[in-house]
Amino acid sequence: MNLLSSFLRRTPRPWGRPLALLLVALCLGGSVLAAAPPGRPVVSRCTLEGMVDAGSSAYLIECVQRAEEAGHAALLVRLDTPGGSLESTRAVVRAFLASRVPVLVWVGPSGARAGSAGVFITLASHLAAMAPGTNIGAAHPVVGLSGQDPEQAGGKEMARKVENDTAAFAESIARQRGRNAEWAATAVRESISVPADRAQELHVVEQVAASEEAFLAWADGRPVETADGPKQLTTREAQVVELSPSLSQRLLHGLAQPALVYLLFMVAAIGLVVELTHPGVFAPGLVGLVALVLALLASSALPVRTGAVVLLFVGIGLLIAELFVTSGLLGACGALLLVLGGVLLVDRFDPDWFVDPSARVFVPLPIVLPTALVVGGFAVFLAFRSAQTRRLPQLAGDAGLPGEQGSALSPVSSEGGEVFVHGEHWRAVSASPIPRGAPVVVRRVEGLTLYVDEVKT
Repeated sequence: MNLLSSFLRRTPRPWGRPLALLLVALCLGGSVLAAAPPGRPVVSRCTLEGMVDAGSSAYLIECVQRAEEAGHAALLVRLDTPGGSLESTRAVVRAFLASRVPVLVWVGPSGARAGSAGVFITLASHLAAMAPGTNIGAAHPVVGLSGQDPEQAGGKEMARKVENDTAAFAESIARQRGRNAEWAATAVRESISVPADRAQELHVVEQVAASEEAFLAWADGRPVETADGPKQLTTREAQVVELSPSLSQRLLHGLAQPALVYLLFMVAAIGLVVELTHPGVFAPGLVGLVALVLALLASSALPVRTGAVVLLFVGIGLLIAELFVTSGLLGACGALLLVLGGVLLVDRFDPDWFVDPSARVFVPLPIVLPTALVVGGFAVFLAFRSAQTRRLPQLAGDAGLPGEQGSALSPVSSEGGEVFVHGEHWRAVSASPIPRGAPVVVRRVEGLTLYVDEVKT
């Protein structure tokens, strides 16, 4: 108050009272703002559905970064995955363990699962919950996404090496987060899977929550250890902000489907074949080239055999060769190679992929066989039509004139004359005189001169 009185005495009379009132209003406003209750906490949310691949892992890592930059109270991850790339999973786990914002994983809704690689992501969270009717586990390195055991596909030594490395990875995550490390190792070694209530009893997850809201309400006030130190969660009635993946992340995640990769290779084959048989159309060739680029991009996100891709390219090459050779054998071999390439496309022994055995992540035969037969049949049909076309007499140019009929525009003799044939005026000669207006037939062509005979009626 003394400061305010001193300010009024030193301020000129006309401006003293308005400035004083403004200063008082600012002081009172600051007091009201300081005493006002804080707003609702903000929680970021991202969703992982489907395979853990390069696209989805980049999305989850970016979600952690965006939540940290925004200073949100927590990051909520809704999880439903059969597993995926171990390298992509390790990248997500590193981001979760180094996160400065609490990461909460909810396996849901009912019917969802955290299979294979999903186990590691769940264990790496600060708090985890599962909806009723969900399950977690089956983290054993199942080979090639086809159900084979590593020992059957790669031998005992390779199987032991892969199993020990993966079990140690799961144990280290569980110990760092204070969860059941023994169960984590068992989930890898014995491929066990447990439902939500049993997972809570085994201290694999902290809670069974029917919804995300229930999970956030339960987590409110609980302490967690982040990279920045201990924090107490404020998540009750939080405002949830959805973090959407970028277009490139959506595209890469969407393309990481073996059946889609195979179909893209087939579209590329058809487009290139049509472009080669109809030069200058451009559209089929452009579509084929784009499909080929997308197929190669998707192959980088899946355990795709290089040899299978080579088989597909050789099969495509044989189908293209069939268009020029028309033997039938090349087309049949090309179709056979397309079938083999599709069956062998996904690697049957890739220790860097962990997928629930129930997940049918491979190119199914009901897609491989019809697609290869359609593409092969299409190429054989084009070759057959090309062969028929080559056997037909040439109708264009000079070679198509013999046998054509016309009329004499002037008298025609051995000295010369003029005829009208095939819509054009020609110089003509004839061994026998032909009167003007008489019908003529072309016997042969020499340069720009037609040798004609009169058509007797």
